[in-house]
Amino acid sequence: MTAAYTLYAKPGFTSTTIERLCSEARISNRAFYECFGGREELLQALHERCVDESLAAVAQALQEAPDTLDGKVKAGIRAYIEFATADWRRARIMHVEVRRSGEVLTLSRQRAIEAFARLIQDATADFTQKSPVDQRLLALGVIGSLQELLIEWLLSDGRPDIEELAEVAVHIFNRCLGDD
Repeated sequence: MTAAYTLYAKPGFTSTTIERLCSEARISNRAFYECFGGREELLQALHERCVDESLAAVAQALQEAPDTLDGKVKAGIRAYIEFATADWRRARIMHVEVRRSGEVLTLSRQRAIEAFARLIQDATADFTQKSPVDQRLLALGVIGSLQELLIEWLLSDGRPDIEELAEVAVHIFNRCLGDD
């Protein structure tokens, strides 16, 4: 898994062969297939591990955050951005390779997005009860904006500062949730 963590991040999932994975991990192809059905299954395991760890980090931050909409939004966003960017490989697997892998991670990606949408809805429910907008769809929209900000951080030549990413994401969330 360690070899895949690096290789799937760069050069990327589609460029990483079983032979290269096994060579990097110093294991035989047979040993690989005793653990995984293929490189797709390994990518799914890596993605799900990253998602589970990020959900845990965000949930903890939300639990410790001040009990205000602003406090929850800032804590959740900061926790997610800090977790994702603490290791560029994790951010790349979660936000770039997940999309480039085609159908391989479609269900895993959808489960992750739904889990984050529920987390957002639960954390903001007490503050958004009067909103006329569907809260699930709103959560999906703000998740998409955060994903795009992280993709910009990963792929741009002039990588934005983490603080700037967090500030922009908080602004987007607050505007969408009606807390200017």
